[in-house]
Amino acid sequence: MDFTATAWSCSFCGTQGGEDTRMAGGLGAMICMDCLTYYYESFSESETTKSIASPPWAQMTDAELLSKLPLIAGTSTQVDRFLREWVKMIRERNISYAEIGKALGVSRQAAWERFSRVMDTNHVARASHSSSV
Repeated sequence: MDFTATAWSCSFCGTQGGEDTRMAGGLGAMICMDCLTYYYESFSESETTKSIASPPWAQMTDAELLSKLPLIAGTSTQVDRFLREWVKMIRERNISYAEIGKALGVSRQAAWERFSRVMDTNHVARASHSSSV
């Protein structure tokens, strides 16, 4: 799984990772150092914590709300990509779709339908590449 900053974006501000970007996080949600510093400082002081007690969208204009939609969609895409890569890692350990389905609270068939096309295609491509080398 690619865990370099350039492969991810901050789930809080939407900043795309770059060569100089430092990210923290996991399980699909990432946070850049600017956001981490901001929230650390905000939660370290009780007065600042009180000022951010309400969600930021409560004060946003309609245009600001709409401008955040692509960032939210990007975060959703990133989490889905992370989930697929996680399942790929699980499948590489020969864990069955039945076990994956059980962990996700769905049937084996549902897990297979959601993940097999991408996972099995990658596995076949690697196997073909290995045999041709």
